[in-house]
Amino acid sequence: MKYIRALFSGILIWFAVSFSFYILEQIPVVKDSFLWQSVIAAISIVFFAIGSAKFYYRKNYKINGLQLGIIMSLTALFLDVIITVPFVEIPNGRSYESFFTSPILWILAFVNAVSVFLWRKQINKKTPV
Repeated sequence: MKYIRALFSGILIWFAVSFSFYILEQIPVVKDSFLWQSVIAAISIVFFAIGSAKFYYRKNYKINGLQLGIIMSLTALFLDVIITVPFVEIPNGRSYESFFTSPILWILAFVNAVSVFLWRKQINKKTPV
């Protein structure tokens, strides 16, 4: 059960980031700048990751924050493989290769995992054992 909840947390991350990029592509000021979209997404993913982690830990599971962050990132990457690339990237003339060789993707996955880890570490410091 706890792994299904972790996977669902990853789905929440994927949905939030995907929706963020969709919204950012509609805003005139940033729609033509992938750099600005990426910076905004990188900042936002910290909050998305913490929110998804809070959802996971609501059931008092004891998984390590880094493990949860990695599971969430891998789940989001898997959804990119089966949904984002075939239905968004390829119709726009891009490919799996261009999507998965983008440093921005890996930065976002890293920021997600580290955000969950650091947030959980901070929570564990506040909570007496």
